[in-house]
Amino acid sequence: MRAIAEVASRHLGQPIVIENKPGAAGTLGALALKDARPDGYTLAQLPISVFRLPHMMDRPNFDPLKDFTYVLHVTGYLFGVVVRADRPWRTWQDFLAYAKENPGKVTYGSPGVGTSLHITMEQIAQQLGINWTHVPFRGGSENMQATLAGTIDATADSTGWAPLVEAGRLRLLVVWSAERSKRFPEIPTLRETGTDIVSASPYGFAGPAGMDRGVVEILHDAFHKALFDPTHLQVMERFDMAPWYLNSADYTAFAERLYRDEGEMVRRLNLRV
Repeated sequence: MRAIAEVASRHLGQPIVIENKPGAAGTLGALALKDARPDGYTLAQLPISVFRLPHMMDRPNFDPLKDFTYVLHVTGYLFGVVVRADRPWRTWQDFLAYAKENPGKVTYGSPGVGTSLHITMEQIAQQLGINWTHVPFRGGSENMQATLAGTIDATADSTGWAPLVEAGRLRLLVVWSAERSKRFPEIPTLRETGTDIVSASPYGFAGPAGMDRGVVEILHDAFHKALFDPTHLQVMERFDMAPWYLNSADYTAFAERLYRDEGEMVRRLNLRV
């Protein structure tokens, strides 16, 4: 976020002050928008949890369909499944075959219950008739340590595993993007292996509800230029991310679909907080 904000500030002609608010599954920014004036001076990065958590709560703190003005969509993350390099599974199909033959015995780690990693792994299991065991951790480093130690069989996470894959300590079996990763072009996507799922944890920028259209256009244009600025593209490539641009209208429509789809998924998996 810092990289795109710094570039956008040059196009806006004024600094953008970034206030990191960790916790609450990434929804504190969304909560801040509810109390902010719709004057364009307060924006938040909206992760996918903003569209998921309201379905998991009896009394949601915000409504993604009513409480925000969507400015533009930016990108998503590269997710994948890794195993220790000395494990016998050479391919994703090998791993799936073993899981089917050993119900409940295969364990995988994720950053927590209800995350995109957890939900996607359970979607895969449902589609393929697999029963594996989820082991939630507090973050990527704990996932990696458990996989390397052999405490769990696999990790589903974003590309914190990339240096370990390149070093030959972990083996990447599959990625969840729409297209193959530029960094790991030999690794297939889920779709290529026969599972029609793309999971990228998309995010973009939004402001409070009721923002003036002219203000939204100014912000959109500045962030759009920043998104495709070479400086920002270099940062995204470093983290295996690719531009996923949607303008304000398209992002609003996408948010509506995403909120609906996340609700269906939460209900199907019976996820609650």
